[in-house]
Amino acid sequence: MLKLSARTSLIQPSPTLALDAQVKAMKAQGVDIINLGVGEPNWQTPDHVKQAAIKAIQDGFTRYTASEGILELRQAISEKFKNDNNLDYQPSQIVVSNGGKHVLHNILQCLCNPGDEVVIPTPYWVTYPPLVLLAGGTPVFVPTLKEDGYLLTPQALSRALTPKTKGLILNSPSNPTGMVYSTEDLQALGKVLLDWDGWIISDDIYEKLTYEPYAFTNLAMACPRLKERIAIVHGVSKTYAMTGWRIGFMAASEPLAKAATKLQSHMTSNPNSIAQKAALAALTGPQEVAKRMKDAFRQNRDVALNILSKMPRVSCPAPQGAFYLFPDVSEHFGRVISGVEVKNSDDLASVLLSECKVATVPGSGFGQPRAIRLSYATSEEDIRTGLNRLGELLSQ
Repeated sequence: MLKLSARTSLIQPSPTLALDAQVKAMKAQGVDIINLGVGEPNWQTPDHVKQAAIKAIQDGFTRYTASEGILELRQAISEKFKNDNNLDYQPSQIVVSNGGKHVLHNILQCLCNPGDEVVIPTPYWVTYPPLVLLAGGTPVFVPTLKEDGYLLTPQALSRALTPKTKGLILNSPSNPTGMVYSTEDLQALGKVLLDWDGWIISDDIYEKLTYEPYAFTNLAMACPRLKERIAIVHGVSKTYAMTGWRIGFMAASEPLAKAATKLQSHMTSNPNSIAQKAALAALTGPQEVAKRMKDAFRQNRDVALNILSKMPRVSCPAPQGAFYLFPDVSEHFGRVISGVEVKNSDDLASVLLSECKVATVPGSGFGQPRAIRLSYATSEEDIRTGLNRLGELLSQ
Protein backbone atom coordinates (compact mmCIF):
# COMPACT_ATOMS: atom_id res chain seq x y z
CA MET A 1 0.00 0.00 0.00
CA LEU A 2 1.33 3.42 -0.96
CA LYS A 3 2.34 5.51 2.05
CA LEU A 4 2.64 9.27 1.83
CA SER A 5 5.39 11.21 3.54
CA ALA A 6 4.92 12.25 7.15
CA ARG A 7 5.15 15.93 6.22
CA THR A 8 1.88 15.77 4.29
CA SER A 9 0.05 14.93 7.52
CA LEU A 10 1.42 18.06 9.21
CA ILE A 11 -0.73 20.45 7.20
CA GLN A 12 -4.26 20.96 5.95
CA PRO A 13 -5.34 22.58 2.67
CA SER A 14 -5.47 26.37 2.70
CA PRO A 15 -8.92 27.24 4.14
CA THR A 16 -9.17 30.40 2.03
CA LEU A 17 -8.40 28.62 -1.23
CA ALA A 18 -10.61 25.68 -0.26
CA LEU A 19 -13.47 28.10 0.35
CA ASP A 20 -12.85 29.84 -2.97
CA ALA A 21 -12.96 26.50 -4.78
CA GLN A 22 -16.24 25.62 -3.02
CA VAL A 23 -17.77 28.98 -3.95
CA LYS A 24 -16.74 28.60 -7.59
CA ALA A 25 -18.23 25.11 -7.69
CA MET A 26 -21.52 26.38 -6.24
CA LYS A 27 -21.62 29.25 -8.74
CA ALA A 28 -21.01 26.77 -11.56
CA GLN A 29 -24.16 24.96 -10.37
CA GLY A 30 -26.14 28.18 -10.64
CA VAL A 31 -26.16 29.14 -6.94
CA ASP A 32 -26.11 32.90 -6.35
CA ILE A 33 -23.22 33.34 -3.89
CA ILE A 34 -21.93 36.57 -2.39
CA ASN A 35 -18.21 35.92 -1.91
CA LEU A 36 -16.73 37.91 0.98
CA GLY A 37 -14.11 35.26 1.63
CA VAL A 38 -11.44 35.47 -1.04
CA GLY A 39 -8.41 37.70 -0.49
CA GLU A 40 -8.20 38.97 -4.03
CA PRO A 41 -8.85 42.37 -5.62
CA ASN A 42 -11.89 42.36 -7.88
CA TRP A 43 -10.13 44.78 -10.26
CA GLN A 44 -8.56 43.82 -13.57
CA THR A 45 -4.80 43.85 -14.03
CA PRO A 46 -3.88 47.25 -15.57
CA ASP A 47 -3.85 47.25 -19.38
CA HIS A 48 -0.22 48.33 -19.72
CA VAL A 49 0.77 45.31 -17.62
CA LYS A 50 -1.25 42.98 -19.83
CA GLN A 51 0.32 44.51 -22.93
CA ALA A 52 3.81 43.96 -21.54
CA ALA A 53 3.01 40.26 -21.13
CA ILE A 54 1.62 40.03 -24.66
CA LYS A 55 4.73 41.72 -26.02
CA ALA A 56 6.93 39.29 -24.10
CA ILE A 57 5.18 36.40 -25.81
CA GLN A 58 5.38 38.04 -29.22
CA ASP A 59 9.10 38.76 -28.68
CA GLY A 60 9.71 35.12 -27.80
CA PHE A 61 10.61 35.85 -24.20
CA THR A 62 9.43 32.37 -23.21
CA ARG A 63 12.60 30.58 -22.15
CA TYR A 64 14.39 30.03 -18.86
CA THR A 65 15.63 33.13 -17.06
CA ALA A 66 18.12 33.55 -14.24
CA SER A 67 16.93 31.56 -11.23
CA GLU A 68 16.66 34.70 -9.09
CA GLY A 69 14.76 36.63 -11.78
CA ILE A 70 15.82 38.87 -14.66
CA LEU A 71 18.25 41.64 -13.79
CA GLU A 72 16.06 44.51 -15.02
CA LEU A 73 13.21 43.40 -12.74
CA ARG A 74 15.51 43.08 -9.74
CA GLN A 75 16.88 46.53 -10.50
CA ALA A 76 13.33 47.92 -10.59
CA ILE A 77 12.60 46.26 -7.26
CA SER A 78 15.76 47.79 -5.80
CA GLU A 79 14.57 51.19 -7.01
CA LYS A 80 11.15 50.56 -5.48
CA PHE A 81 12.71 49.95 -2.05
CA LYS A 82 14.91 53.03 -2.41
CA ASN A 83 12.14 55.36 -3.57
CA ASP A 84 9.29 54.08 -1.40
CA ASN A 85 11.09 52.97 1.75
CA ASN A 86 14.52 54.62 1.72
CA LEU A 87 16.08 51.16 1.94
CA ASP A 88 19.20 50.26 -0.02
CA TYR A 89 19.19 46.79 -1.56
CA GLN A 90 21.41 45.77 -4.44
CA PRO A 91 19.91 43.59 -7.19
CA SER A 92 22.05 40.75 -5.81
CA GLN A 93 19.97 40.99 -2.62
CA ILE A 94 16.68 40.57 -4.47
CA VAL A 95 15.15 37.20 -5.36
CA VAL A 96 12.02 37.02 -7.53
CA SER A 97 9.84 33.96 -6.92
CA ASN A 98 6.54 32.39 -7.90
CA GLY A 99 4.33 34.42 -5.59
CA GLY A 100 4.56 35.53 -1.98
CA LYS A 101 4.00 32.02 -0.63
CA HIS A 102 7.01 30.82 -2.56
CA VAL A 103 9.09 33.67 -1.13
CA LEU A 104 8.10 32.67 2.40
CA HIS A 105 8.77 29.02 1.65
CA ASN A 106 12.27 29.83 0.39
CA ILE A 107 13.10 31.95 3.42
CA LEU A 108 11.91 29.41 5.96
CA GLN A 109 13.59 26.51 4.18
CA CYS A 110 16.86 28.46 4.25
CA LEU A 111 16.60 29.49 7.90
CA CYS A 112 14.96 26.65 9.84
CA ASN A 113 16.55 23.53 11.22
CA PRO A 114 14.49 20.82 12.93
CA GLY A 115 13.30 22.07 16.30
CA ASP A 116 13.83 25.76 15.58
CA GLU A 117 10.98 27.93 16.82
CA VAL A 118 9.33 30.67 14.78
CA VAL A 119 7.21 33.20 16.66
CA ILE A 120 3.89 34.01 14.96
CA PRO A 121 1.50 36.56 16.48
CA THR A 122 -2.16 35.58 16.32
CA PRO A 123 -4.31 36.23 14.38
CA TYR A 124 -2.01 35.22 11.52
CA TRP A 125 -2.25 34.57 7.81
CA VAL A 126 -3.30 30.95 7.32
CA THR A 127 -0.15 29.90 5.45
CA TYR A 128 2.49 30.90 8.01
CA PRO A 129 2.21 27.83 10.30
CA PRO A 130 2.18 25.21 7.51
CA LEU A 131 5.28 26.69 5.90
CA VAL A 132 7.12 26.69 9.23
CA LEU A 133 6.14 23.05 9.78
CA LEU A 134 7.25 22.04 6.28
CA ALA A 135 10.64 23.62 7.00
CA GLY A 136 11.02 21.46 10.11
CA GLY A 137 10.36 24.36 12.46
CA THR A 138 7.92 24.76 15.31
CA PRO A 139 5.35 27.58 15.20
CA VAL A 140 5.06 29.43 18.51
CA PHE A 141 1.81 31.37 18.64
CA VAL A 142 1.63 34.59 20.63
CA PRO A 143 -1.95 35.81 21.13
CA THR A 144 -2.70 39.49 20.62
CA LEU A 145 -5.73 41.33 21.95
CA LYS A 146 -8.47 43.18 20.13
CA GLU A 147 -8.06 45.91 22.74
CA ASP A 148 -4.42 46.32 21.60
CA GLY A 149 -5.46 46.50 17.95
CA TYR A 150 -4.34 42.88 17.47
CA LEU A 151 -0.73 44.14 17.57
CA LEU A 152 2.17 42.29 19.18
CA THR A 153 3.42 44.05 22.31
CA PRO A 154 7.07 44.18 23.43
CA GLN A 155 6.15 42.38 26.63
CA ALA A 156 4.49 39.48 24.81
CA LEU A 157 7.38 39.28 22.35
CA SER A 158 9.96 39.19 25.13
CA ARG A 159 8.15 36.32 26.87
CA ALA A 160 7.98 34.33 23.62
CA LEU A 161 11.69 34.47 22.73
CA THR A 162 13.71 31.47 23.87
CA PRO A 163 17.13 30.02 23.00
CA LYS A 164 15.30 27.91 20.39
CA THR A 165 13.71 30.90 18.65
CA LYS A 166 15.07 31.25 15.13
CA GLY A 167 12.61 33.69 13.63
CA LEU A 168 9.71 36.09 14.01
CA ILE A 169 7.03 36.79 11.38
CA LEU A 170 5.44 40.24 11.31
CA ASN A 171 2.72 41.24 8.85
CA SER A 172 1.63 44.87 8.43
CA PRO A 173 -0.90 45.82 7.18
CA SER A 174 -2.28 42.59 8.55
CA ASN A 175 -4.20 39.78 6.99
CA PRO A 176 -6.75 39.13 8.54
CA THR A 177 -7.20 42.18 10.82
CA GLY A 178 -6.16 45.08 8.58
CA MET A 179 -4.23 46.64 11.46
CA VAL A 180 -0.96 48.54 10.93
CA TYR A 181 2.16 48.81 13.09
CA SER A 182 3.30 52.41 13.56
CA THR A 183 6.93 53.48 13.64
CA GLU A 184 6.67 53.77 17.42
CA ASP A 185 5.18 50.26 17.69
CA LEU A 186 8.04 48.81 15.67
CA GLN A 187 10.74 50.73 17.50
CA ALA A 188 9.40 49.34 20.78
CA LEU A 189 9.59 45.81 19.36
CA GLY A 190 13.03 46.61 17.96
CA LYS A 191 14.41 47.28 21.42
CA VAL A 192 13.54 43.70 22.35
CA LEU A 193 14.85 42.27 19.08
CA LEU A 194 18.24 44.02 19.32
CA ASP A 195 19.08 41.80 22.29
CA TRP A 196 18.18 38.67 20.32
CA ASP A 197 20.10 37.21 17.38
CA GLY A 198 17.37 35.60 15.27
CA TRP A 199 15.75 36.54 11.96
CA ILE A 200 12.73 38.72 11.32
CA ILE A 201 10.47 38.01 8.35
CA SER A 202 8.58 41.17 7.41
CA ASP A 203 5.55 40.43 5.25
CA ASP A 204 4.88 43.74 3.48
CA ILE A 205 2.59 42.47 0.72
CA TYR A 206 -0.16 45.01 1.58
CA GLU A 207 2.21 48.00 1.81
CA LYS A 208 0.42 50.04 -0.86
CA LEU A 209 -2.96 49.44 0.77
CA THR A 210 -2.39 51.53 3.90
CA TYR A 211 -5.11 54.10 4.47
CA GLU A 212 -4.49 57.68 5.55
CA PRO A 213 -3.85 58.94 8.20
CA TYR A 214 -1.91 55.72 8.80
CA ALA A 215 1.44 55.35 7.08
CA PHE A 216 3.33 52.22 6.13
CA THR A 217 6.61 51.37 7.77
CA ASN A 218 8.48 48.17 8.52
CA LEU A 219 11.17 47.10 10.95
CA ALA A 220 14.01 47.75 8.52
CA MET A 221 12.81 51.35 8.21
CA ALA A 222 12.01 51.85 11.90
CA CYS A 223 15.09 50.06 13.27
CA PRO A 224 17.95 50.24 10.71
CA ARG A 225 20.30 48.31 13.04
CA LEU A 226 18.14 45.24 12.45
CA LYS A 227 18.21 45.44 8.66
CA GLU A 228 20.81 42.68 8.14
CA ARG A 229 18.58 40.25 10.04
CA ILE A 230 15.37 41.14 8.21
CA ALA A 231 13.96 39.36 5.17
CA ILE A 232 11.24 41.37 3.43
CA VAL A 233 8.43 39.55 1.64
CA HIS A 234 6.68 41.52 -1.09
CA GLY A 235 5.06 41.14 -4.50
CA VAL A 236 2.72 42.55 -7.12
CA SER A 237 -0.42 40.50 -6.39
CA LYS A 238 -2.37 42.86 -4.16
CA THR A 239 -1.11 46.24 -5.35
CA TYR A 240 -1.70 45.65 -9.06
CA ALA A 241 -4.50 43.03 -9.02
CA MET A 242 -2.05 40.39 -10.26
CA THR A 243 -2.84 37.46 -7.96
CA GLY A 244 -2.82 34.87 -10.74
CA TRP A 245 0.45 36.07 -12.26
CA ARG A 246 2.35 34.62 -9.28
CA ILE A 247 5.24 37.05 -8.87
CA GLY A 248 6.60 37.75 -5.41
CA PHE A 249 10.01 38.96 -4.33
CA MET A 250 12.25 39.08 -1.30
CA ALA A 251 14.90 41.55 -0.15
CA ALA A 252 17.47 40.32 2.33
CA SER A 253 21.15 40.15 3.16
CA GLU A 254 23.23 38.68 0.36
CA PRO A 255 23.98 35.31 2.03
CA LEU A 256 20.26 34.62 2.49
CA ALA A 257 19.45 35.82 -1.03
CA LYS A 258 22.11 33.50 -2.49
CA ALA A 259 20.83 30.57 -0.45
CA ALA A 260 17.25 31.23 -1.62
CA THR A 261 18.44 31.44 -5.24
CA LYS A 262 20.26 28.11 -4.91
CA LEU A 263 17.16 26.49 -3.43
CA GLN A 264 14.88 27.97 -6.06
CA SER A 265 17.14 26.84 -8.90
CA HIS A 266 16.28 23.23 -8.03
CA MET A 267 12.62 23.79 -7.17
CA THR A 268 11.26 25.90 -10.03
CA SER A 269 14.31 26.84 -12.14
CA ASN A 270 13.02 30.43 -12.28
CA PRO A 271 9.86 32.53 -11.99
CA ASN A 272 7.58 32.65 -15.01
CA SER A 273 9.38 34.64 -17.71
CA ILE A 274 6.28 36.34 -19.12
CA ALA A 275 4.97 37.30 -15.68
CA GLN A 276 8.36 38.83 -14.86
CA LYS A 277 8.00 41.23 -17.79
CA ALA A 278 4.48 42.04 -16.62
CA ALA A 279 5.74 42.72 -13.08
CA LEU A 280 8.43 45.00 -14.50
CA ALA A 281 5.76 47.03 -16.29
CA ALA A 282 3.68 47.19 -13.12
CA LEU A 283 6.54 48.53 -11.01
CA THR A 284 7.89 51.01 -13.55
CA GLY A 285 4.70 52.10 -15.31
CA PRO A 286 1.78 54.35 -14.34
CA GLN A 287 0.61 53.96 -10.75
CA GLU A 288 -2.80 55.63 -11.08
CA VAL A 289 -4.77 52.38 -11.24
CA ALA A 290 -3.23 51.16 -7.98
CA LYS A 291 -4.14 54.46 -6.29
CA ARG A 292 -7.71 54.34 -7.58
CA MET A 293 -8.06 50.78 -6.38
CA LYS A 294 -6.91 51.75 -2.89
CA ASP A 295 -9.39 54.64 -2.80
CA ALA A 296 -12.19 52.29 -3.82
CA PHE A 297 -11.25 49.81 -1.12
CA ARG A 298 -11.22 52.55 1.49
CA GLN A 299 -14.74 53.54 0.44
CA ASN A 300 -15.83 49.89 0.65
CA ARG A 301 -14.30 49.66 4.12
CA ASP A 302 -16.33 52.62 5.34
CA VAL A 303 -19.55 51.17 3.91
CA ALA A 304 -18.88 47.81 5.54
CA LEU A 305 -17.98 49.30 8.93
CA ASN A 306 -21.18 51.34 8.93
CA ILE A 307 -23.28 48.22 8.39
CA LEU A 308 -21.33 46.15 10.94
CA SER A 309 -21.72 48.87 13.58
CA LYS A 310 -25.49 48.32 13.54
CA MET A 311 -25.32 44.56 14.05
CA PRO A 312 -26.22 43.18 17.47
CA ARG A 313 -23.33 41.88 19.59
CA VAL A 314 -20.67 42.28 16.89
CA SER A 315 -17.49 44.33 17.37
CA CYS A 316 -14.87 45.10 14.74
CA PRO A 317 -11.78 47.32 14.86
CA ALA A 318 -11.57 49.70 11.90
CA PRO A 319 -8.98 48.33 9.44
CA GLN A 320 -6.05 50.65 8.76
CA GLY A 321 -4.88 48.79 5.67
CA ALA A 322 -5.31 45.71 3.44
CA PHE A 323 -8.93 44.86 2.51
CA TYR A 324 -10.25 42.71 5.34
CA LEU A 325 -12.61 43.06 8.29
CA PHE A 326 -12.21 40.76 11.27
CA PRO A 327 -15.36 41.14 13.37
CA ASP A 328 -15.65 39.39 16.72
CA VAL A 329 -18.89 37.38 16.61
CA SER A 330 -18.29 35.29 19.74
CA GLU A 331 -21.28 36.73 21.63
CA HIS A 332 -23.46 34.71 19.27
CA PHE A 333 -21.80 31.40 20.15
CA GLY A 334 -24.15 29.03 21.96
CA ARG A 335 -27.19 30.26 20.07
CA VAL A 336 -29.34 28.17 17.75
CA ILE A 337 -29.44 29.98 14.41
CA SER A 338 -31.44 28.58 11.49
CA GLY A 339 -31.75 25.31 13.40
CA VAL A 340 -27.99 24.97 13.98
CA GLU A 341 -26.26 25.35 17.34
CA VAL A 342 -23.47 27.81 16.62
CA LYS A 343 -20.57 26.78 18.84
CA ASN A 344 -17.78 28.64 17.01
CA SER A 345 -16.89 30.69 13.94
CA ASP A 346 -16.75 27.56 11.79
CA ASP A 347 -20.42 26.86 12.55
CA LEU A 348 -21.42 30.46 11.89
CA ALA A 349 -19.57 30.59 8.56
CA SER A 350 -21.18 27.29 7.56
CA VAL A 351 -24.69 28.51 8.37
CA LEU A 352 -24.05 31.80 6.61
CA LEU A 353 -22.97 29.98 3.45
CA SER A 354 -25.73 27.37 3.44
CA GLU A 355 -28.64 29.56 4.56
CA CYS A 356 -27.68 33.04 3.32
CA LYS A 357 -25.39 32.13 0.42
CA VAL A 358 -22.63 34.39 1.75
CA ALA A 359 -19.06 33.10 1.87
CA THR A 360 -16.80 34.16 4.75
CA VAL A 361 -13.73 32.57 6.34
CA PRO A 362 -13.93 31.35 9.95
CA GLY A 363 -11.34 32.85 12.25
CA SER A 364 -10.10 29.44 13.36
CA GLY A 365 -7.97 29.31 10.22
CA PHE A 366 -6.22 32.47 11.40
CA GLY A 367 -5.71 31.33 14.98
CA GLN A 368 -8.60 33.41 16.38
CA PRO A 369 -11.83 31.36 16.47
CA ARG A 370 -13.88 34.21 17.99
CA ALA A 371 -14.02 36.07 14.66
CA ILE A 372 -14.73 35.67 10.97
CA ARG A 373 -12.82 37.27 8.12
CA LEU A 374 -14.66 39.35 5.54
CA SER A 375 -13.04 40.72 2.40
CA TYR A 376 -14.23 44.05 1.03
CA ALA A 377 -12.16 43.75 -2.15
CA THR A 378 -15.37 43.32 -4.10
CA SER A 379 -18.25 45.46 -5.32
CA GLU A 380 -20.12 47.79 -2.96
CA GLU A 381 -23.33 46.04 -3.98
CA ASP A 382 -21.98 42.66 -2.86
CA ILE A 383 -20.74 44.15 0.41
CA ARG A 384 -24.13 45.65 1.21
CA THR A 385 -26.02 42.52 0.20
CA GLY A 386 -23.68 40.11 1.98
CA LEU A 387 -23.44 42.06 5.23
CA ASN A 388 -27.18 42.72 5.33
CA ARG A 389 -27.75 38.98 5.02
CA LEU A 390 -25.28 38.42 7.89
CA GLY A 391 -27.12 41.02 9.99
CA GLU A 392 -30.48 39.40 9.31
CA LEU A 393 -29.08 35.99 10.29
CA LEU A 394 -27.69 37.29 13.58
CA SER A 395 -30.91 39.14 14.34
CA GLN A 396 -33.04 35.99 14.23
